[in-house]
Amino acid sequence: YKYHQTTKQLQKLTDDNAAMRKNITAIVSAALRFKLFKYEQCFVALDSSLCCNLFKAYTCHKCQEGWEQNGPQCYYFSTDELTWEQAREKCRRDGADLVKIDSEDEQVEHTAARLRDKMTKTEDRFWIGLTDSVTEGTWLWTDGTPLNESLTFWRKGEPNDWTEENADGEDCVRMGTKSGSGLKWWFDKSCKASQKSICEKSA
Repeated sequence: YKYHQTTKQLQKLTDDNAAMRKNITAIVSAALRFKLFKYEQCFVALDSSLCCNLFKAYTCHKCQEGWEQNGPQCYYFSTDELTWEQAREKCRRDGADLVKIDSEDEQVEHTAARLRDKMTKTEDRFWIGLTDSVTEGTWLWTDGTPLNESLTFWRKGEPNDWTEENADGEDCVRMGTKSGSGLKWWFDKSCKASQKSICEKSA
């Protein structure tokens, strides 16, 4: 009888040990999958700030003081009111350029969302790196790439190249409005007007 009881207890311990090992294996496997997922987020999505937190060996690239980081990019929201060319020159002195909007997320979730905090009046808008000053109607970013017509955020009725304010028309683009989601935030404006601006560079 004692032998039978001992055998049963031994079998139970063996089963419990196997179950515990199985649970540990599942936990470790899940942790590794999570780590791999975060790893892919870092290096596929290029989320350098996330990589810095997860992988100590990864070279961290942080934005300098006063700049705001979104993934691998740094943004500076300047409240100095300058012409488009002056604003661009100021960005370039910091190794940046006027912002180029590459996605709806960049337009709405980051840039537009941050502008609301920095607007103090109705006509408080910010230069971005888009212009048709070379050829009227051909919109180019400051890096020379043409505007993707499937990814634009013009306000209704814009661009209108209004000439009442300046005979040269409106060849540069500013963004910002206190209302709306940020999807219809672009306005053309005379490049000689004084506006605030957004600079962008890699971290």
